[in-house]
Amino acid sequence: MMLTVENLHKSYQVGQTTYEVLKGISLEVEKGEFVAVMGPSGSGKTTLLNCISCYIPADCGEIILGDRPLAALDETALAAVRDKQLGFVFQDFLLLDGLTVRQNILLPAIIGGSAGPAAETRADQLCQVFGITPIQEKYPAEISGGEKQRTAVARALINNPLLILADEPTGNLDSRSSRAVIAAFERAKQSLSATIFMVTHDSLAASFCDRVIMLQDGVIWRVLEKGAQPRDAFQDRLLDVIRDMGRG
Repeated sequence: MMLTVENLHKSYQVGQTTYEVLKGISLEVEKGEFVAVMGPSGSGKTTLLNCISCYIPADCGEIILGDRPLAALDETALAAVRDKQLGFVFQDFLLLDGLTVRQNILLPAIIGGSAGPAAETRADQLCQVFGITPIQEKYPAEISGGEKQRTAVARALINNPLLILADEPTGNLDSRSSRAVIAAFERAKQSLSATIFMVTHDSLAASFCDRVIMLQDGVIWRVLEKGAQPRDAFQDRLLDVIRDMGRG
């Protein structure tokens, strides 16, 4: 199992009031699986992602990445996990304007001290997989939103992480660019055996996933498996469940 979350709780204190955001979340993600988390605002999606990435500490529960429990690690060890074993894709791309596409992709390897011929070869491979070789010497201001996000996906993969965490990766994109980004995730899964855990509001993006975990009020409300059904039929199921959640 690539990711295991067991009985995860997280609350916030505001004045004299305690708000429980995650109420005993347990889930597993297998190697090579593409999993989405959906739910209304305030359901705990982003908090769950931030706990898994170790940017905020959980109150209790366990997070196991690969075979390594993360709760006992100190900040130095957690920083190494984030640098080497996790890849991040954000809604706002977070590319550096002064670097080319290829330099942005290489940035985590440079920061981690692993830049060299192997990283250069990996960057070339990622550019080819995601169809951005023709723009690799361009700067972020010169490329489209979809191309920026595909660059961000490639950057997330440069260190060959155990898990990619994607936070609303299609949130700022039009439908055409969104499809290009989701296609990039599919290629990452198929060509590179990437494991992807994505938070999204977008039923179209989620319909490409193997499995969708629906959160509501800090608990797992329902889990939908795509199985062998067509993508559009799976999206219809997702929309039905979202409507049911709203009525509930």
